[in-house]
Amino acid sequence: MPKAKTLIRLLGIQRVLVRHGLDDLIKATHFLRPLRFVFYLFPKQPDRSAPLGVRIRLALIELGPIFVKFGQAISTRRDLLPADVADELAKLQDRVPPFPAEEAVSRLNGIYGQSVDEVFSRFDHEPLAAASIAQVHGAALQDGSEVIVKLLRPGVRQLIERDIDVLYALARLAAKYWVHGKRLRPVEVVAEYEKTIIDELDLMREAANAAQLKRNFQDSDLLYVPEIYFDYCRVGVLVQERIYGVPISDMNTLLKAGTNIKALAENGVEIFFTQVFRHNFFHADMHPGNIFVQIEDPQNPRYAAIDFGIVGTLSPSDQQYVANNFLAFFDRDYHRIAKLHIDSGWVPPDTRIDELESAIRTVGEPIFNKPLSEISFAQVLIRLFETAQRFNMEVQPQLILLQKTLLNIEGLGRQLYPDLDLWETGHPFLKEWMKDQLGGRAVLSSLRENLPQLRDAMRELPVVIKHLADQASQGDIRVRMDAPELKKLREQLDLQQKQRYRLAISMTSILSGTLILGLEVTAPWLGWSLLGIGALSAYWARPRS
Repeated sequence: MPKAKTLIRLLGIQRVLVRHGLDDLIKATHFLRPLRFVFYLFPKQPDRSAPLGVRIRLALIELGPIFVKFGQAISTRRDLLPADVADELAKLQDRVPPFPAEEAVSRLNGIYGQSVDEVFSRFDHEPLAAASIAQVHGAALQDGSEVIVKLLRPGVRQLIERDIDVLYALARLAAKYWVHGKRLRPVEVVAEYEKTIIDELDLMREAANAAQLKRNFQDSDLLYVPEIYFDYCRVGVLVQERIYGVPISDMNTLLKAGTNIKALAENGVEIFFTQVFRHNFFHADMHPGNIFVQIEDPQNPRYAAIDFGIVGTLSPSDQQYVANNFLAFFDRDYHRIAKLHIDSGWVPPDTRIDELESAIRTVGEPIFNKPLSEISFAQVLIRLFETAQRFNMEVQPQLILLQKTLLNIEGLGRQLYPDLDLWETGHPFLKEWMKDQLGGRAVLSSLRENLPQLRDAMRELPVVIKHLADQASQGDIRVRMDAPELKKLREQLDLQQKQRYRLAISMTSILSGTLILGLEVTAPWLGWSLLGIGALSAYWARPRS
């Protein structure tokens, strides 16, 4: 059972929802639902005078940072929300009520150990923006550089840890009593979210993320990342270059300036794929409040990003898995998608591949060759969840950030250019990336990367051989090897040794041929010849019954 303080918090959440007239949300909440009428006994009755969107926004702000971030996330999905609700939730991106400027100045004085006026030549008391975790003030360094100062909200960690406990309590109940608890892995999902949001509270980590992202796009015309001033950064304070641009949600200004909206939308997709696959380091909080557009050249607009507290990476296996699924989906190779799910262990090994293939085809086919404006992604997601439930597919917590980012990108694309063709934009990029991963240059790069380990292994080889020789010289080993019952084993070992020798010849030939072709020398026939020798050697070395 949940702890007493967690139960009290759950009651508090219910009370806030009732006070803002959100009774329907409570009726849909099965846990503690019988207690919903208790709150009508309080003197303050539900207030339904404001529009629904306003009431939802105010309730989320009152409930705290985790709920505000949830509102931010879904605000980008205007295809899933009524327009008035989406407009109100969009205000959560940077228009949460700020904390007093006097408190901000006082905290900065304590963090720096000196007056803000000594640290900065100017500090603007009126905040530029306020969000769920921090608020931002304009300032100038002593050399005149224009910067922004991001400061954590007071007590934000305690508020987040309190609600994380609530999420864990609900997740454990779901895992224990819900029929889909094991498959959806709610506790692991909450653990992944906890790690992400706690990391977001360390602004030195955000500074490091921004610096890495800036290096990744140093020579790119697609995305600008502001400069970080590390000498002024602390765990609770971030100081970075102040950037100027049009908020991506301000379509009127973008259109009046003659911005190439189609190119802007396509560039957003390319930025996403570049971050995920080429850099394996992606901005995972790309809601409209964090994205600006620089339109000095309207026909070649450039994105400018802020707020790097949440970034994502993938393991090599997950990266390959996601890329292969994307490519298979783009190619409508539903059999390959089904096989990938079975091979990865995401569905039980006894799953019939033809049944899974048919189910995925049923979801995928209706959305091909359609622009975003004609695709109901909400319906697609519902169908995918139904498919997952039917085949006992497990949720993969490590991919949640990627899924969240992809939904944000799709939401932005829908707002910018509803006729955007995701397949046409993403398919060539992934084809090229996979070619780079599997080509001869990739093999050469891998060899260079692993050369130190290979060198260390070669250095240890004489020691290993001497150890084996010492062991072989001992009588007990010699007696065991001479035992009649091991005669057949010796013969098998001899055969395996010959096969390994032949296999070594095969791999050497194949590797040499691949390197020659990858380096694009003037004698490609030599590469193909070595590949042929390698293939014949592999056939010769195959196990025989």
